[in-house]
Amino acid sequence: MQKLRWLFLLTLVYGQLHAQQTTRLTGNWEFLKQDAGGIWEVVRPVGKGNPESVPLWQNVQLPHCVNAEDAVDPDVNYYQGPAWYRTQLEINNPYSNGRTLLFFEGAGQKTDVYVYTTKVGSHTGGYDEFTVDITDAVAAFKKLPVYQSQFKGKIPVSIKTDNTRDLELIPSGLSDFNVYGGIYRYLNLVYLPPVAIDKLFAKAETDKTGKVGTVQVTARFYPVSGMNAPVSIKLFDANGKVVQQKEVTPAALTGDVHLTDFTVKTPQLWSPQSPVLYTVEATVTTAEGTFVQKEKIGFRNFEFVDHGPFLLNSQRLLLRGTHRHEDHAGVGAAMTEDMMRREMIMMKEMGVNFIRLGHYQQSRIILNLCDSLGILVWEEIPWCRGGLGGPVYQGQARRMLTNMIEQHYNHPAVIIWGMGNENDWPGDQPEFDKEKIRNFMRELNTLSHQLDPSRKTAIRRCDFCKDIVDVYSPSIWAGWYRGVFTEYKQVTEEEFKKVNHFLHVEWGGDSHAGRHAENPDKALQVVKTGNGADERAGDASLFGGAARVSKDGDWSETYLCNLVDWHLKEQETMPWLTGSAQWPFKDFSTPVRPDNPVPYMNQKGVVERDLTKKEAYYVFQSYWTTKPMAHIYGHTWPVRWGNEGEEKMIKVYSNCAEAELFVNGKSYGVKKRNSQDFPAAGLRWNVPLSAGMQQVKVIAKNGKTVLSDSISFTYQTSKWSKPAKLLLEKIGEENGIATMQVKLLDEKGVPCLDAANWIRFGLAGDGKLIDNQGTPSGSRYVQAYNGRAIIRVQTNGGHSVISAQREGLTTVFKDI
Repeated sequence: MQKLRWLFLLTLVYGQLHAQQTTRLTGNWEFLKQDAGGIWEVVRPVGKGNPESVPLWQNVQLPHCVNAEDAVDPDVNYYQGPAWYRTQLEINNPYSNGRTLLFFEGAGQKTDVYVYTTKVGSHTGGYDEFTVDITDAVAAFKKLPVYQSQFKGKIPVSIKTDNTRDLELIPSGLSDFNVYGGIYRYLNLVYLPPVAIDKLFAKAETDKTGKVGTVQVTARFYPVSGMNAPVSIKLFDANGKVVQQKEVTPAALTGDVHLTDFTVKTPQLWSPQSPVLYTVEATVTTAEGTFVQKEKIGFRNFEFVDHGPFLLNSQRLLLRGTHRHEDHAGVGAAMTEDMMRREMIMMKEMGVNFIRLGHYQQSRIILNLCDSLGILVWEEIPWCRGGLGGPVYQGQARRMLTNMIEQHYNHPAVIIWGMGNENDWPGDQPEFDKEKIRNFMRELNTLSHQLDPSRKTAIRRCDFCKDIVDVYSPSIWAGWYRGVFTEYKQVTEEEFKKVNHFLHVEWGGDSHAGRHAENPDKALQVVKTGNGADERAGDASLFGGAARVSKDGDWSETYLCNLVDWHLKEQETMPWLTGSAQWPFKDFSTPVRPDNPVPYMNQKGVVERDLTKKEAYYVFQSYWTTKPMAHIYGHTWPVRWGNEGEEKMIKVYSNCAEAELFVNGKSYGVKKRNSQDFPAAGLRWNVPLSAGMQQVKVIAKNGKTVLSDSISFTYQTSKWSKPAKLLLEKIGEENGIATMQVKLLDEKGVPCLDAANWIRFGLAGDGKLIDNQGTPSGSRYVQAYNGRAIIRVQTNGGHSVISAQREGLTTVFKDI
């Protein structure tokens, strides 16, 4: 029922753009992944099938990312350069003297827009919204003979995007994420009457008691001369009932026009537990048309207590957070609304009440979801790494900060505007001047407070600027880049004391989905302690430097679960803690990690790039959720290993009060949950195992609620030597998709269950490898997980031959 309630709330907020007459332009687009010789080459009419029709275009749907696949292609650098999109639109604005706009929800990183051969607008900045007015260009084109003779009454629209590397733009090319190209968010055709609102600002606040709410309503109108109009402003409660209504006629429609104020007694407060949303509606009426704009708002107050916890509506709230990159398997940054909804609901079901949107402002759809699901937000501009550029660079940062705040001003979920990330990371500029960086940080901090005094400012990992912003997050990676995870609480408390307002964002570690370990903490034996837990230059490298888990660990899901388990256990004993945010929710693509087990992937997510859950997801759920759950560790661990009769730990992650474990039908007793009994909050059993199949079941109880989970695995006692051959087999086929698995065997044919060798898949024939997905089972070049690797093949109803190769071994083939 709770999930259905969320879905109902989501339907209330989707699709609210700047006007009633708005159309998403998703279909009938052509795409060119290169530059054209000029706009005439893009729009000139050339018959289909004509051999002179070069360059070659392909049909695509929007949103579309230039780097949907090459971002994770193991054999090439991802494309950074110009690309073109073109279509032909039927444009018939119903409003006399109205405006026709193209409203971009985001495109990267530079955008030029043309109507026929006329350039009508440009934008720089890959992550903020912008509009291009095409009214005059459309009217002019309709007067040309080609309008009817060659374009049959349609308007040719062409759009050039460009993500070419540029040291005078943010984000830096040194950033640990792809700087994508393309129209990767929704593009909309908008018809406006002559008098219309560009932005409606609705500032909702309460006093600390929460008993009185106020709303200040301000509008910014599209430029209009010599006109005036009455405006009706209504405030609706969460049930759609009108709470208050006012009629005003502004003296002028220029600048930011204050329309009215509302006062609400005992408003329903917005919170993660109860994300109640009100609606402000402004209606502008003239003889030439009516314009209506709606904005969702929420009443809440918050406070970062000096050297203390975080308060929401005057009550302590431990911020239980994660992070999000705009990145998904198969599409890059071009996530659909359905993909975004699924991702954010999964976060909420994991127990998240806070998210940092790294490292750039994100889709309005995500902000709407945070409002309706009850997820507090830290959103930041992409001043990320690289140092500080010149006037063009700084101008873009100011502009993007202004756009971010104005475009997302009304969202009750937002509590923090981020000024930057890792600004202590040099490299893009010949000069790295800390004082100049400090001065610019002060400027951005001042600008943020001028635009929005109600929110806090923050940065992460730039110690020489930590005194400038309201909230600071140092670098703490206990148990991954530095130190061991048992140092987490001590290091955090030391950093907490250094600033007035502390919030720990970015912690966790990488895990190669499907890789598990019998001795996951082995690497901790060689890691030095007492030397801090921050990330330093070179720590992300898999080669050289001091011993660290990120380099010397096994990258198993088993280790990550232990690290997460310890952090969450400790957080329950830190009453002064504002909160933290694990990095990140989902694996994402990055150009600076070509050597990772899935090349070009940051694998620190608790779900894979296609949203498949890893084991760590359930560890968070066991601490952060109240809905009863129980999960036996190892659903993706088909074969465990050890000696005959050796005791092996079987862990259950659950928020239930008690649980009973059964192995092959035998009970191993009831355990009581105790969050401080590490690991698995005491829900662990040491069970002697014999060779063969094992059937494991848990029955968990929480009051009258009883639930269960079960897994099966093979226990292998045969010892193996080094890998000597490969075995390739088909392990399933469904809906025209064949699942292929390769195993590494020793010379006697024994599976090498700890093998992590690189595997390369190939295919010839009618089918197609489903690769370049950025997942362990969706990459043609990948490290094995427990001596095996999986790839899927779209068979296309034909005959194919798949190969698996490992350097030094004989390549194997299999007919499909």
